[in-house]
Amino acid sequence: MTEEMKIRSGLAAALLIFLVTGAGCTRDAWNGTIVKEGDVTVVRNPKEPLYKTPVLELEEELSLGGPEARGDFAFDQIRDVAVDDAGSLYVMDGRSGQVKVLDASGTFLRTIGRMGQGPGEFEIPMNLSISRTTGELAVHEPGRMSFFGPDGVFARSVAYQGMGAALGRVDSRGRIYRTEVVVDENGARHVVVKSGPDGTVLAELASSPAPLVPKSRSRKIKVTALWPSSYFQLDRADNVVYGFPQIYDLTLFRGSDSRPFKRITRIYDPVGISAEEKREFEKEVPPGSGFELEFPEYHSAYERFFLSDLGHIFVRTWERTADGRRIHDVFDAEGRFIGRVPLKGIGFEILNGKYYALEEDGEGYQYAKRYAVTWNVK
Repeated sequence: MTEEMKIRSGLAAALLIFLVTGAGCTRDAWNGTIVKEGDVTVVRNPKEPLYKTPVLELEEELSLGGPEARGDFAFDQIRDVAVDDAGSLYVMDGRSGQVKVLDASGTFLRTIGRMGQGPGEFEIPMNLSISRTTGELAVHEPGRMSFFGPDGVFARSVAYQGMGAALGRVDSRGRIYRTEVVVDENGARHVVVKSGPDGTVLAELASSPAPLVPKSRSRKIKVTALWPSSYFQLDRADNVVYGFPQIYDLTLFRGSDSRPFKRITRIYDPVGISAEEKREFEKEVPPGSGFELEFPEYHSAYERFFLSDLGHIFVRTWERTADGRRIHDVFDAEGRFIGRVPLKGIGFEILNGKYYALEEDGEGYQYAKRYAVTWNVK
């Protein structure tokens, strides 16, 4: 072999190695820290992610709803979507007060519930959960959680004692987690409450300040708009992922003992509130209500988040691409900030290599969608 041939062979080998190991995603060194503070592992992330290029790719597989949908496939107001391990979709239509169940191919199976106040009926359905152990569907309302068997038959209902439970979920052991508004001598606060399967309160996990509408003798009542709102999700190990986005901070609590075991933070640039956003928000204020909105200079650190079954956390920020997609910060199972992904609509979860989301077109029609996920990183 000549010297020239050796050089060409070496270059070809180097190119092949690059294509196999490095072309998928451009990686920098992670400049964060992971330290132990007592019993809590604290992961402090820098402003820039580990990977500069997209960490995953999506390919649309299933789209439900839209202007052409009719009958059981039409949705008036999708509030939540849940998915079981078989890939069946449970879509909550808030306006009709029904949960529509479709299999993984999009074939309609059944309708669960209806509007009303009786057993198995809903007044203000908000969230859905599916037990991985029993296959039961849990439908959360501000004052109760209703449970249905895998066949859609009503099983039982658990009442709440608190008020303002806007978010509720059930884990694989039947324990109920919900947010409540507590008002005492210290003011108002949002509290994440953990209850047993019968509704008995077991613990308070986290607390954050809640806004109260101030009393006023004048005709106008000043209200702070876009107040940071606490949020939580349950992961596949029944741990609670909680955040109050006044700062960029996420806390993970063990489902077994309700104690925090990990905190994830990230340095970020705050996003200002545009004049267009203020106008859109003001349109929601009923004429003659007397409310006068006050806007802060910046949005909260983030809006909400969803999880993957591999331990990723996708944090929905207020940043947008030119075509209106929202930038999501992606954290791996260790809590490291690994990438940023623009996504349409609201993501619900990634399960068994599929991403599920609620999207809306320019005319206001809603779609429940499923995408195949291809990860560009290991």
